[in-house]
Amino acid sequence: MPAIGVIATLTVADGKNDEFETVFAELAAAVRANEPGNMFYTLTRSRSNPQVYKVLEQYVDQDALNAHGSSDYFKAAGPKLGLCLAGAPDIEYLDAV
Repeated sequence: MPAIGVIATLTVADGKNDEFETVFAELAAAVRANEPGNMFYTLTRSRSNPQVYKVLEQYVDQDALNAHGSSDYFKAAGPKLGLCLAGAPDIEYLDAV
């Protein structure tokens, strides 16, 4: 089974960038420390709109992606990140080729 990529597009509310980046940094550290099936988990920010971020992720397989989504630290970060967002995230799933 091919690796699975994820691109999450998140628009952050004005004035919430620092808080969002702090919460995300804590989440990313937990992902890197606890998920051997995660190949990378990186936050990027748009050059054209500083309120738009993209999370670039890749997992070795569906089980690794499922483990990520069901982890306690991911579930705990969700509400904190949600308070920083200007709208619902747009999540795209990709299959490696």
